[in-house]
Amino acid sequence: MKKVLLLGDEAIAQGAIDAGLSGVYAYPGTPSTEIMEFIQGSKQARESGIRALWSANEKTAMECAIGMSYSGKRAMVCMKHVGLNVAADPFLNSAITGTNGGMVVLSADDPSMHSSQNEQDSRVYGKFALIPILEPSNQQEAYDMTRYAFELSEKMGTPVLLRVTTRLAHSRSGVCRGEILSQNELHLPSNLRQFVLLPAIAKKQYKELLAKQPAFIKESHESGYNRYFEGTDKKLGIIACGLAYNYLKENYNDTVIPYPVLKISQYPLPVDMIRKIYDECEEILVMEEGYPVVEELLKGLLAEGKRVKGRLDGTLPRDGELNPNLVAKALGIPVEIGEPIPELVKARPPKLCDGCPHWDSFKALNEALDGYSKGRVFGDIGCYTLSATPPLESINSTVDMGASITMAIGASEAGLDPVVAVIGDSTFTHSGMTGLLDAVNNNNNITVMILDNSTTGMTGGQKSSAEGRIESICKGLGVDPDHIRVIKPLMNQHEENVNVIKEELAYKGVSVIVPRRECIQTLNRRMRAKKAAEKK
Repeated sequence: MKKVLLLGDEAIAQGAIDAGLSGVYAYPGTPSTEIMEFIQGSKQARESGIRALWSANEKTAMECAIGMSYSGKRAMVCMKHVGLNVAADPFLNSAITGTNGGMVVLSADDPSMHSSQNEQDSRVYGKFALIPILEPSNQQEAYDMTRYAFELSEKMGTPVLLRVTTRLAHSRSGVCRGEILSQNELHLPSNLRQFVLLPAIAKKQYKELLAKQPAFIKESHESGYNRYFEGTDKKLGIIACGLAYNYLKENYNDTVIPYPVLKISQYPLPVDMIRKIYDECEEILVMEEGYPVVEELLKGLLAEGKRVKGRLDGTLPRDGELNPNLVAKALGIPVEIGEPIPELVKARPPKLCDGCPHWDSFKALNEALDGYSKGRVFGDIGCYTLSATPPLESINSTVDMGASITMAIGASEAGLDPVVAVIGDSTFTHSGMTGLLDAVNNNNNITVMILDNSTTGMTGGQKSSAEGRIESICKGLGVDPDHIRVIKPLMNQHEENVNVIKEELAYKGVSVIVPRRECIQTLNRRMRAKKAAEKK
């Protein structure tokens, strides 16, 4: 097949399409978003009838994929690492139900927190669930492993976790495609109680999952994705996981790496290979993106006292991404530091786009709260999180998706009055609706601002699940219709908007204010597309 230039995310998407994918479900989140966007834009996927749908959140996406697998088809669910927290309930239970059609769970981790609130490592979740984990070291492996992941899932009857990190997801390389496979025929599980996790069934299937562990380890040894490279200098043995293997190779270019190297891209860990490198070498250096998962396992597995170096002892930094220079320092290779970055191209703090409706929403909120003490506004995950920074300095918290409303409930219960929760339209349908229901049931004294820019703006303008539904959702949850107020965040309506916010701050109960104006970026794209269509 032809060679194509692809991002790591795109390689995964193309690998899934070529592997006979029938459905992919996701919630947008950097660095995973491009997988769904590639499949949605693929002519091949459309002609094959592949379902490619954004979901309200990662939990619903995961459950849709389980349903597709139940029906015998190959399914993939995609999310960023913190999204796996949201999907954790069905994810962990899917290991016990097992699969019918192949199911791949893609989790894109974000070491260095480029666009995330933590650095968590999805391999921990895979180990927790006791399922196979694949971690590609380059774009070609990302393509090949995606195809293999579906085969492995069906061979073992279990979901497979495919873990990538930001640098691999968002860098390009040439990828050779393989044979295009047909989609599975619809077929239900031979055991129609397989997905019924009543305790008696779950206990039996959990034992079956435990019994599969030796087969998972055997596959890790035999698949070819874990490889042992002999070396002449036994003073050091290197274990390089996933993308770290590429960083290692970059430091040696066309020269031979003198040390024995164990490349790990499939878990559970290949115990015999680890024993071999440990027995042969005086010291072990573990290179891995994210948590010291392998390093900690190694110290527990091989407790004879031989030195194991890595993130835990400071040989490599405990946090942040790896890179070739950090790997070089760990190997004792001299590092050339270039010239300082010119002021012109130095990193600048992000800010809301010029013309963004959130500017006017927060200016009105700030003025309405003038006269009250600071620290009353609970924020959420989205573009509007940037209102925490100067010059607005409006919100006082950003913890996780949907936490604005529930934190406001807790603060109001503590006696803080008034209290404001600010949440975006997409985040509201992702994780905010249940919090609003709690507030209604408790009759909490809070004001909720649902910033409706008609899109999922932070991840590139995907369709919002809340579009055209916010008022009806709030009414359905029990909010008094007289206290569901829609405003237009524009400077020429600033005074009117301030007065509306003040009125709802004074109301003793649950009120909802919906500032509604389209995202400036999606508006510009829509207008450009309209002009282009008119010229044709």
